[in-house]
Amino acid sequence: MSAQFIVLGAGAWGTALAIHLARQSHQVILWGHDVPALAALSQKRENTDFLPGVLLPKALEVTSDLAFACERYPHAWVLIAVPSFAFEETLKRLRPFFAKKRGLILATKGLSQQGQLLHTFCERDGLPLAVICGPSFAKEVAKGLPTALTLASTKEQKTLCQLFCSNSLQIVPSHDLIGAQLGGVVKNVLAIAVGMSDGVGFGANARCALITHGMAELCALGEKLGAKQSTLMGLSGMGDMILTCTDNQSRNRRFGLALGQGQSVAVAEKAIGQVVEGKANVTQLMALAKEIGARLPICEQVHAVLFQGAEPSTVMNLLAPGP
Repeated sequence: MSAQFIVLGAGAWGTALAIHLARQSHQVILWGHDVPALAALSQKRENTDFLPGVLLPKALEVTSDLAFACERYPHAWVLIAVPSFAFEETLKRLRPFFAKKRGLILATKGLSQQGQLLHTFCERDGLPLAVICGPSFAKEVAKGLPTALTLASTKEQKTLCQLFCSNSLQIVPSHDLIGAQLGGVVKNVLAIAVGMSDGVGFGANARCALITHGMAELCALGEKLGAKQSTLMGLSGMGDMILTCTDNQSRNRRFGLALGQGQSVAVAEKAIGQVVEGKANVTQLMALAKEIGARLPICEQVHAVLFQGAEPSTVMNLLAPGP
């Protein structure tokens, strides 16, 4: 079974998903907004900034022209993998081309600046809607290493699962769009907290306590929003949280490590060299928590370090194992 895909976002995750889909013999075009970077990507056939050493399949097309991409594959599934701060603007630019599209697949991990789940911006468009998420470092997906993801969708679930599945990529179906998105947001913030704890030198006990407290925070938030606990305890919740908090491939964890070791927010962020989604996510989550009357202690403390000048060591002492 072959299909058309337009992948929006030529960062690590978007490029990795485009590579994976092209390897499954789908027609795929990868779009990004940076004209010089996309020209270099098309020429070199390698995303040297985000996925060095992984060559693009020959059939994978690359463009910085959104109209061209949408006209090239008029009946495509559109997979959005841009950073969360660019999601609403990207969706707005995409809407004029919706007439013949198969549906939208959200791979962006985040909320709106007002703390809204991203699928709520898409529901009024009437297209089949899906969210793909779970424990997955882009480089490993691009290399074809074994990975399992959740695909939550409203329609055409069986078709989408078949289109994404491969020998290396397992897809677990779900109908829980809310739960699938929440894990991907909260885990970024928790990874910063765990990174700070490790950077300060608090050790494995504090790390495990933080992850446990973070899961409780995620489940409490999910309950208020109507997410299924089984989703939050699965790949897109607990699975993604464990991955992001414990492996240094995670830029959020590395960012937290740098903060815990005494670097400033600006210096640590610059050293990462890519978007640290957790920095934006914590503000988004604070807005969501205020709206629904939820308390998120770990998110509150991470926010205090990033935006209010609190010291990581002081904050992490508050979050270390305790009642």
